[in-house]
Amino acid sequence: MFSSLIPIFYVVVVIALLSQALRVMRNGFRTSQRSKDQDSGLRNFKEDRTGKLTIHPELLDQDGRITEEELLTVRFSGDVDPPQSAETSAE
Repeated sequence: MFSSLIPIFYVVVVIALLSQALRVMRNGFRTSQRSKDQDSGLRNFKEDRTGKLTIHPELLDQDGRITEEELLTVRFSGDVDPPQSAETSAE
């Protein structure tokens, strides 16, 4: 009796694993399609996951205001974009 249940259990597990794999692949294809639809990979402010303007915590002082001090920037050898000054940054 037990030996007749093993193939049934095996088939159920294989079907469950295949359905999970297809679901994960479908989500991956949807995500890659969304990134292709966006302009050069940049997201609009309205498309932020929170729906709010988010500021990195290290940019805030003790009172919660954006710091006025100069920030350290790092450039890599393959970076061809000109550096942006603090005055021209979009807020």
